Amino acid sequence: PRENATIAAMRCNRAFLTTAVVFVACGAAAIAQAPASSEAIVRFRINVPDATLKDLNERLARTRFPSEIEQSGWEYGTNLAYLKELVAYWRTKYDWRAHERTLNQLPQYTTTIDGVVIHFVHQRSSHASAIPLVMIHGWPGSFFEFTKVIGPLTEPTAFGGSAADAFHVVAVSLPGYGFSGKPRRSGYSPTRIARIVAQLMARLGYPRYGAQGGDWGASIVRQLGLVDREHLVGLHSNMCLANAPPGPNPNEGVPEADLTRMQAAQARSANELGYFQIQSTKPMTLGYGINDSPAGLAAWIVEKFRAWSDSDGNVEKKFTKDELLTNVMIYWVTESGPSSVRIYYENRVDGGLTGRVEVPFACARFPREMFAIVPTKWLEAQYNLQQLTDMPRGGHFAALEEPQLLVEDVRKFFRGRR
Repeated sequence: PRENATIAAMRCNRAFLTTAVVFVACGAAAIAQAPASSEAIVRFRINVPDATLKDLNERLARTRFPSEIEQSGWEYGTNLAYLKELVAYWRTKYDWRAHERTLNQLPQYTTTIDGVVIHFVHQRSSHASAIPLVMIHGWPGSFFEFTKVIGPLTEPTAFGGSAADAFHVVAVSLPGYGFSGKPRRSGYSPTRIARIVAQLMARLGYPRYGAQGGDWGASIVRQLGLVDREHLVGLHSNMCLANAPPGPNPNEGVPEADLTRMQAAQARSANELGYFQIQSTKPMTLGYGINDSPAGLAAWIVEKFRAWSDSDGNVEKKFTKDELLTNVMIYWVTESGPSSVRIYYENRVDGGLTGRVEVPFACARFPREMFAIVPTKWLEAQYNLQQLTDMPRGGHFAALEEPQLLVEDVRKFFRGRR
């Protein structure tokens, strides 16, 4: 009750968006930061020091590549030949400054909530009918995942859409990720982050809003539906989480097609869960390596983009080298690799809130999603399911992988919920 009162008070006192910019050295990157007790919203621009880029290039040049089993491809993990190719491109052709300028065209801010600086994009629409939509990424993604959908969602008429489908987009960097701050205390689970997101939307002056997410964003969206349901107009997820319903036979009455789809996803993920066990139990041990070696960080992340996408084993079928590296760079220049993976540990310890989500819910099922492909009956038992779309193509990274399909599904769901 006390927390809900705090959120309500924030909604009654719309925050003033200051144009002041404060840069504080934070690891290797410049991070905009407000005092820990401040509710100020501070304008932010990415400004990575030259020394950080010089150090990166030197580390890449000194990469000590391992040997590999002959003709093993990706079977043992990240393929050696591809990683050498990617590192060479990173050193000689990739232009961070060009991508930094592109990212800085987005209006970015920071504010402090629950003792952590939260970085976010806040792109308002020019259309009077726009409604707020918070978009939440997961691991190994970042706010960069949403760069292809922010324009079509905020200014639909410029992308062949209708003004009636416009949104004010808030794309959040999770605590411990990218240009957000790194929690120094335990407990920042999806449930706690959901409360942070609710407070952020209140601080921005939005009494009613929608939410969209995949990966950890999907977990946080579900928790939002439990902790801030009175302020939500709808929830949209591209990774639809649901546990098996209680009873001796949870699959009773489930169509064969649903069972086949779930079993296929389980088969695909059978050899893809080693990372989950490590990050859920010993994230700090992993952290030393991915914080010290850019090649190691890229190998850890890019392998997931290949395995979890609808790429047929060719990661560049869906993502360019520049897209892969810009996402990796956000982790590298902020030294957020170690802090980002701790959410797995916190989730295991916390467990999250349970119960049926009564907020209207939409599920977009992409066929090559690696996780959380569950029967419709399970979803109906745990959500107020209003829209279910089986996509013709696509995988785990929907916003970056199939932006048009995602945008169209989000627009369709929120029609009539304005």
